[in-house]
Amino acid sequence: MDHQSYKTTHANKATVEKAWVLVDAKDKVLGRVASQIAHIIKGKHKTSYSPHVDCGDHVVVINAEKVKMTGKKWTDRVIFTHSGYPGGQREHTPANIRRKHPERLVEHAVRGMLPKNRLGRELFRSLHVYAGTEHPHTAQQPTEIKL
Repeated sequence: MDHQSYKTTHANKATVEKAWVLVDAKDKVLGRVASQIAHIIKGKHKTSYSPHVDCGDHVVVINAEKVKMTGKKWTDRVIFTHSGYPGGQREHTPANIRRKHPERLVEHAVRGMLPKNRLGRELFRSLHVYAGTEHPHTAQQPTEIKL
């Protein structure tokens, strides 16, 4: 038997094909939709997945303002931010964040599910979140998927 015929191929930056995907987050639970988006951004749904390469797809999320949370998480959950200055720690509830910047809830949830390194920061650039139904990525012809 020829052992060369079973050679494992690894994806690299030159061989990766990145597609565009459209996700409608209307009436979806935030954590569940965020984990599926992170799965697509990392490229784990592809057969050519390599953990050290950005082989995922670009994800466009629309209707981020209509995402749901179960229980009393809108008021009881606390999200901390820090400006980097002494005394710069702030506390926010998801209800306050949704009122001012609804797309940041989805971004925060997905960012927490990506790797905490250079690759994770590069993967996060593949996420495009919009509060309403309009988005400027129609030229890329994203394929809509049901989560």
